[in-house]
Amino acid sequence: MQHRRALALTGATLALSGAIGLAWLARDSGDDRPVSAPSASSSPFRVIIPGKPGESAVVTDSDKVTPPTNPPFNKADVTYAQMMIAHHAQAIQMAELAPDRAADPGVKNLASRISAAQGPEIGALRAWLADRGQPESDPAHDHATMAGMQSTQAMAELTAARGADFDRRFVTMMTAHHKGAQTMVGDLLQQGSDLKLSEMGNETAIEQVSEIRRMAELGVL
Repeated sequence: MQHRRALALTGATLALSGAIGLAWLARDSGDDRPVSAPSASSSPFRVIIPGKPGESAVVTDSDKVTPPTNPPFNKADVTYAQMMIAHHAQAIQMAELAPDRAADPGVKNLASRISAAQGPEIGALRAWLADRGQPESDPAHDHATMAGMQSTQAMAELTAARGADFDRRFVTMMTAHHKGAQTMVGDLLQQGSDLKLSEMGNETAIEQVSEIRRMAELGVL
């Protein structure tokens, strides 16, 4: 039987694609001093790659593992960010009409919530585009054709409405608007490649599902 070897954990953890962790394994040590993380020029060390649910972990040499890199953003990502800025802007325009026109307190509260949420989201989308050297808008985009986008006439009628009529129009239009945003997010998740933007889009969709439910519960239709 081989002699016992002293084991030491480095305490460092590597990450693969944000979800798969690589843990430093025990290495030979002649004394009790902690083992520092190896430099790029040191010899390979053993690592564990956790398996997917139901699968076993794999033990291999570190020099055989290449952490995957996120794929670069693509045209679908840029188009989504540019068009969602305009989409959110219309939702905020609708929401800002509510304080002086809505009769139902629930409508006013929901409108305030929408403005508070989508304003920062526009800022995040602008920052995403700026960080990648992309323009905030593309003249070639026809915003009127975006899913859920409300027509100029519908917006004029909402602006002119008051009381219960405003409440009804607002809930009807905003529900359609939110469902359109969910469609846009679905397209992004299928066609886009930027992980950060996909996470942002998914958060938007989840938030708007909740708001659609709240609008249905208002009972103004």
